[in-house]
Amino acid sequence: MQIKNGGTTQLAPITATNDEIREALTSAHLAPLMLTIAHLSGDMSILRGDIRPESAFLGPPDAGISDEQGRTIRERAFDVISAWRDNPGDLHELSDDELEEMISFLIQREELAEIYTPFLRAEFSSTGEDPFAQPAIEAVPEATRANYHVLVIGAGMSGLLAGIRLKEAGIPFTIVEKNPGVGGTWFENTYPGCRVDSANHVYSYSFKPKDWPQHFSPQAVLREYFEECADEFDLYGSIRFETEVTEARFDGASRKWQITVSHGGQSETIVADAMISAVGQLNRPKLPDIDGAGTFDGPQFHSAEWDHSVDLTGKRVGVIGSGASAFQFVPIISEQAADVTVFQRTAPWVVPSPDYFKDVPAGKHWLLNHVPTYAKWFRFSMFWRSAEGLMEGVAVDEGWNKPEVSVGQQNDVLREMLVGNLKAHFEDHPDLLEKCTPNYPPGAKRALVDDGKWLTTLKKDNVHLLTDPIANVNAGGIATQDGTQHDFDVIVYATGFRASTFLFPIDIYGANGEELHEHWGVDPRAYKGITTPGYPNLFFCYGPNTNIVVNGSIVFFSECEIRYILGCLALAMEHGAALDVKQEVHNRYNEWIDDGTTKVAWGQSSVSTWYKNVNGRITQNWPFTQVEFWKMTREPDAADFDFV
Repeated sequence: MQIKNGGTTQLAPITATNDEIREALTSAHLAPLMLTIAHLSGDMSILRGDIRPESAFLGPPDAGISDEQGRTIRERAFDVISAWRDNPGDLHELSDDELEEMISFLIQREELAEIYTPFLRAEFSSTGEDPFAQPAIEAVPEATRANYHVLVIGAGMSGLLAGIRLKEAGIPFTIVEKNPGVGGTWFENTYPGCRVDSANHVYSYSFKPKDWPQHFSPQAVLREYFEECADEFDLYGSIRFETEVTEARFDGASRKWQITVSHGGQSETIVADAMISAVGQLNRPKLPDIDGAGTFDGPQFHSAEWDHSVDLTGKRVGVIGSGASAFQFVPIISEQAADVTVFQRTAPWVVPSPDYFKDVPAGKHWLLNHVPTYAKWFRFSMFWRSAEGLMEGVAVDEGWNKPEVSVGQQNDVLREMLVGNLKAHFEDHPDLLEKCTPNYPPGAKRALVDDGKWLTTLKKDNVHLLTDPIANVNAGGIATQDGTQHDFDVIVYATGFRASTFLFPIDIYGANGEELHEHWGVDPRAYKGITTPGYPNLFFCYGPNTNIVVNGSIVFFSECEIRYILGCLALAMEHGAALDVKQEVHNRYNEWIDDGTTKVAWGQSSVSTWYKNVNGRITQNWPFTQVEFWKMTREPDAADFDFV
């Protein structure tokens, strides 16, 4: 099996009539369409005229392009696409100068274009080069790879990706999954309204595109996608379901991991040359540190463990938390429940997204599935608009004098735009405007995506948003510190996960016998978020400082991490040893991470978030661009490691 760029889904030939092509073009995003015209024709003139897209915060995809200019673009696109239909040929091979010009046109940042050229060079390779491939592993003799064994913990997005790449590399592996099915968070979270808040055309494997029915897919569609991947890449035979890793010990004599797993009450030991943690950060629900939590007499459950046997019809429901899951399920349960009260500790920033619940129009489906390079340019456009391009909006300006509400000029502009959206919704509800306006900079916490449904729900007569601090949970309901008792029939905890206790509750003992969580204490750290000193051949996906706040899709990070891990495995096999990152290399890297964190909103703000440990250090998030992570993880440097 070899994964080629473009994935297993190939573009269908163009057989559409002229009228069908014209109709499809009405659904096109115009900036990527202009790039497609230039790419297919080899003529860059359309990018050098007066039509220039805007690259603005939260603006529509065709911002800066007038209706008349749009008609001009679509007419030119029709000429190019119909000509390709009638006489398909070889795709124009872009020169570096052409590629850089095209990137600059899209992002409107000429000084940054060179940074993205190597990445897109791989994306658009006419030879099918995979931008996340790891050529180093192919240099290891097949027999050596075949005698190696890797254990992967988790069959979610990262675990399946690890299996796909290990299978491609000819390395035997076992995936251990605590659930009875694949998908990780998309298997476990089944609360009403559960869906992704990253645009699906970037929240998917680069080699496995999907004709997504909606811009932001619901849980069932995402779970189905990962089930399709497990089936298509023949992973099910390598997955042990309803099996948990309870302990792992590195044996210095054999240079292998002794891994204890439990299934059906029975324990056994699996021996592996390397171990990859793909358990994620958001996989163990967390109850709030509130007096009496769990003492309520009625039905109560965490949103990540939704009890579908509880009928909420006509019930009084108390919801503790106003984060991502509450955003999604409160509007739905408010249609059933007699009364819903949401207890909010910190108001989230709301990013308006008119497409959040919309289907992808038929014309866009056709363009993505039939027109060469359009899907690539559309994906990169989404990559920029929903990720990289937002980084300047959370950047700290030295000497900025409004740190309580913003961290820089662009951040202040972003704040005003977001506040404007709240004012438009709550013009007739000043009490809700006050409660829903955050008192911290945008980007200090992960913003939540909404098309207006959440904000509209809060104005309903049977929905109440309370900001009074909770005193305790009791048999009858919830008491607030102002002395009010709020009685409920059902309580839902929408209180997040044990994000900072990586790999909880697994006990992992390193080369010197020290347990990993004791080694870390409250401050988990890793080199490139992937490996930590003293634990040879242990690798993390979604490890310390690899989470994201505003910049993009975690799938992208996982593809980078697995590529790097395969490079590490190649080094380990080449040296006949286990890799242990040097302490000084690890420390320098984390100093760089901490310095970078001071330059972004989530590192400057004092607002309480799950990104921070008890000492206030950001342990979760990556403070730079995605493309920097891609470059940094292309291949490991042997000088960074000791070979055990």
